[in-house]
Amino acid sequence: MNRLTLMSDLLRLIAALPLSWVHRLGAFFGWLLWRIPNNRSRRIAECNLALCFPEQSVMERNRLLRQSLIEAGKGLLELGPLWFSGSERVLKLIREPAASEEALAAAVARKRGVLLITPHLGSWEMAGLYYSSRYPLTILYRPSRLADFDALSRRGRGRMGGRVVATDAQGLRALRKALQRGEVLGILPDQDIGGDDGEEIAGRLFAPFFGIAASTMTLVSRLARKTDAAVFLTWAERLPRGRGYVLHLRALPEVAAAATLTESVAALNWAVEAAIRTLPAQYLWAYRRFRTRPPGESRIY
Repeated sequence: MNRLTLMSDLLRLIAALPLSWVHRLGAFFGWLLWRIPNNRSRRIAECNLALCFPEQSVMERNRLLRQSLIEAGKGLLELGPLWFSGSERVLKLIREPAASEEALAAAVARKRGVLLITPHLGSWEMAGLYYSSRYPLTILYRPSRLADFDALSRRGRGRMGGRVVATDAQGLRALRKALQRGEVLGILPDQDIGGDDGEEIAGRLFAPFFGIAASTMTLVSRLARKTDAAVFLTWAERLPRGRGYVLHLRALPEVAAAATLTESVAALNWAVEAAIRTLPAQYLWAYRRFRTRPPGESRIY
């Protein structure tokens, strides 16, 4: 039995459980990450919270650290039902669609293209599945170093009609063609693309994120400023006790209207930060967001 089969079987087993049970198990796993000292996820999250919330006390940050690791555990195990449960069951988990989705539908109907930005906030996997079930969606993602998990994630993310493309030259061509057809692009804007081939494709500038210079892809801003595509920010809030998800959606006209590329990238980061501040416990603080540093700066992690 290869690793892909093992992971698939495990997630299928978890998918058979009610979401409330899945989230309880995930919460326990996240609690263990908080309780066990010196594990990688806890160290990274603790470092990020100290950088981004210096105004909070150590006790406040530790409380947020615990909450965020618990939510990260839920996010990991909910891949089971999201990737393997029936489509109807998954979509019923959306308890409340975004109040402003009419604006998104109108933008799609214009056939000028839409940039749908989904940060690592709440259940970004749920958001991607929901929108790909309703609109022609091409999803940009950074391939995993684990080939087995990469294949599994591509299959899961594309199971409701979304087209999943990698951060390479072929993926960029697919994005441009989809935009020319007036379709929707789904992009995670808060990935640190580092210095690999993805930088050449997505571009990079350092822009403030919670007051810290963060390596930020310029792809969204470049496409928004060069085309007539509308830009929206969305996230799926995870409800307590496994009751499902609530979608949030915000239009970001300032990203396309910015006078310079630098200002546009800064506006994008500010919008993502503002969304995170409404739901800080559900952001993936265990991600190395500040891994790439400006020239001359020392490493953070």
